[in-house]
Amino acid sequence: MRAVVICPGRGTYTKTELGVLSRHFHDRALLARFDARRAALGQESLTALDGAASYSVARHTRGDNASALIYAATLADFRALRGVEVVAVTGNSMGWYSALACGGALDPEGGFEVVNTMGTLMQEALIGGQIIHPFVEEDWRPNPARKAALLALVAEIAARPGHVLGLSIDLGGMLVLAGNEAGLAAFEVAVPPEQGRFPMRLANHAAFHSALQAPVARAGRERISPGLFGQPQIPLIDGRGAIWWPGATDPHALWDYTLGHQVLEPYDFTRAVTIAAREFAPDLFIVTGPGTTLGGAVAQSLILADWAGIGSKSVFQARQKERPILVSMGLGEQRATVTTQGE
Repeated sequence: MRAVVICPGRGTYTKTELGVLSRHFHDRALLARFDARRAALGQESLTALDGAASYSVARHTRGDNASALIYAATLADFRALRGVEVVAVTGNSMGWYSALACGGALDPEGGFEVVNTMGTLMQEALIGGQIIHPFVEEDWRPNPARKAALLALVAEIAARPGHVLGLSIDLGGMLVLAGNEAGLAAFEVAVPPEQGRFPMRLANHAAFHSALQAPVARAGRERISPGLFGQPQIPLIDGRGAIWWPGATDPHALWDYTLGHQVLEPYDFTRAVTIAAREFAPDLFIVTGPGTTLGGAVAQSLILADWAGIGSKSVFQARQKERPILVSMGLGEQRATVTTQGE
């Protein structure tokens, strides 16, 4: 069975994921090397964070902790896959760093170096913030007019003196916006509340994928060597929908994109999924853990791409019951279908 693997980004290691590394990260020697690297930097070990008695938003969602936890959980899930042919790998936002390791362009420790460094730099700077807001209704049917209206509002707010606001991630039926406090607050005032939780501020998130991150991108390029990057072993689909092919990738260009455009410009996750569907025609989309929140964005992206006749949430759900096209490894029953029994 041909599969595209999708790696999640920030916000996916929540209290229900506490202990996921002890359950699924079976390469204890590799985890010990991750922990040793963090100890050398004066950071709390992943073993201690994952093994905490209780989940703490202040502790577990910090960029320097969350990024490394998510990367390790994603890598463990990717290594556990059985019975599928992975034809491409992509990810959402920070998940691009995980995709680089899963696809072989970074080795596991090189991937950890990139993730931990960038997560730490983001946390230390913590420039701006993010808001997420839907543009589709609860049936997930495409609504391009609604999306255009919201983006027009964003542009109007961004034109105000002292206000910074822009698209951060095109995330299926959601818009993730990045900006400074004035820009984010203005958007919150301008849009009516929806579905009881939107617009939603994302805790401990900086203004990812925006020009506000220029100092972080610059520091990342100074600290992360281009020598860590090599040829991918599996095609990689980035946040523009561009494909990095095995044997045809310039590793320096991959480094440059990862620590340049990927940090400073909007991340088009919807396009990445669309390209994955149209170019690789997989039988299955597999979303690694941790968490399960990215599955909805993948399904919404497939709906927006008009892929395989899936035009709404109800059609997607019916297709899932008949012959699943999306597996979320954060769900035990679904995980068992793509891993060794008892894993």
